[in-house]
Amino acid sequence: MSFTTLDDPLIGPLVTSPAMRAVFGGDARLAAMLRVEVAIAAGQAKLGRAPAELAAAIAALGPADFDMDALARGTTLTAVPVIPFVKMLGHKLDPALEPHLHKGATTQDVFDTADTLLFRAAWAALKPDIAATLAALATLARRHAETPMAGRTYGQHAAPITFGYRVATWAMGIADAVEQLIPAVDRAMILSYGGPVGTLGGFEEHGPMVRAAIAAELGLGLVEGPWHTARARRAALGHALAVLIGAVGKMARDVADQVSTEVGELAEPYLPGRGGSSAMPHKRNPVSATVILAAASLSRGPASELLDAMIAAGERPAGAWMAEWSALPRLFGYASGAFVEARRLAEGLEVVPERMRANLDLTRGMISTEAAASVLARCLGREVAHRKVEAAAARVRATGATLLEELLRDRDVTGSVDSESLALAFDWRPAIDAAALWTERMVERLPALAKALEG
Repeated sequence: MSFTTLDDPLIGPLVTSPAMRAVFGGDARLAAMLRVEVAIAAGQAKLGRAPAELAAAIAALGPADFDMDALARGTTLTAVPVIPFVKMLGHKLDPALEPHLHKGATTQDVFDTADTLLFRAAWAALKPDIAATLAALATLARRHAETPMAGRTYGQHAAPITFGYRVATWAMGIADAVEQLIPAVDRAMILSYGGPVGTLGGFEEHGPMVRAAIAAELGLGLVEGPWHTARARRAALGHALAVLIGAVGKMARDVADQVSTEVGELAEPYLPGRGGSSAMPHKRNPVSATVILAAASLSRGPASELLDAMIAAGERPAGAWMAEWSALPRLFGYASGAFVEARRLAEGLEVVPERMRANLDLTRGMISTEAAASVLARCLGREVAHRKVEAAAARVRATGATLLEELLRDRDVTGSVDSESLALAFDWRPAIDAAALWTERMVERLPALAKALEG
């Protein structure tokens, strides 16, 4: 499995799911290459281009029939695993069938198509956690649609929002990324079968028919011609995965901030021993957020590698294609690890409304400066109102009084606006209602999207 740290017996289980590790295991890759050779034989047999017995003979073999160590040694000699694989496979077939094996195909055809089959399995393994995350976020957002909290810009209090609104923002970003990923996956599910330079010259005018028959065997699509060096669909799939990981990284960033001691508005779901420290027994570190943020950081590398691999010389490059081999498995791996943790957060995040309310009061009404300036602007004009509220806020910091108290000490203010009208600016109800409205709009598509992923 070309997973680097995802292969590590200690680190791997933290950053990817068991299902995803299995998808890209060595046996799984061998099984996929065998499946491709079966399809090549079966597709050609339907057109009278190969013996009917060949596909069944290949299908009777499994990964256990191959010497993985010998294949690895052969790969280091040839720089590609397909060459020793086809040679070993040929030795296991009846001598009468062996000449028809791998007919018309090149190494890249088998490897790329096998990878496509693995990516199809990887997407199937990833979808349940994404679907569950979206469904749980919709529930969480609606549950807290009217739970007030401080909206923060540049890390400082800005204006009141609700926690449901923040959750809906997470969910909307993830949903947008999923809706970009789905067609990227679909477009990447294509057969590679072109032979040495992509023209299938050995089949003359029958090449398109042979290719279509093989694609039908595998349930894969076709593009107009060979894509040995046209890697846009692979790069687009990788970047769509990186965007998805980045979208869930936004959620993790907020959770990590909100669980901090000074903020204390959230806590990750508790499991005995989870989030502990080797030196500080009291710690309850945000493990899920940490794993997701690490995945978001790690995903940038393979996404960039896929762009580099697009710059391929001639009909098959030296190095660029090989550099691509581990990029998409890593991205699928990081995505799976991130969504295991995102699902855990979405389904079990502990919300502390009383702390959210207390934090709203920390600035003694200054979180309502926008609303106060809006009230004053009706009588004093926008620029004067802004200046008056800004000056009152400075006095709040110096005196410890509330913003309303400082504004009511200003004769220009009291001469223009009655105290009851000004006090309404410090009522959070309009802000809560506005946030709740947007919350519902942002989450209304999530159940259908989650259901589509489950199907």
